[in-house]
Amino acid sequence: MTAKRMTTHARLLPWIAATVALATGCATQPSEPAPMPGPQGARGTPAGCAADKVADDTLVGKSEAEAVGLLQGCAWRLGERDGQQFPGTMDYNPQRRTLGIKAGKVAWVRRG
Repeated sequence: MTAKRMTTHARLLPWIAATVALATGCATQPSEPAPMPGPQGARGTPAGCAADKVADDTLVGKSEAEAVGLLQGCAWRLGERDGQQFPGTMDYNPQRRTLGIKAGKVAWVRRG
């Protein structure tokens, strides 16, 4: 090899080493904790839904946080919050509740 070609390789070596180190560091990162339920809520769990023991209307008037707590293990999602519509699927699921929130409180609950 010529001296000029060796100098070029010597300049590239730190960049290659940094790229390999960066790729290796990214691959060994621990997984992040599960995010809090967003507009799509939760799918439900095999253990079931404690809120199935009460009528859906009992959620109306509760704060969003209270409703989310009561819906643990249930299939639910947010349909609307303060006039902002959230995307949803068109499949029919009779166990799923869709919530409408106004001023931090549940304004309506729909099934499907």
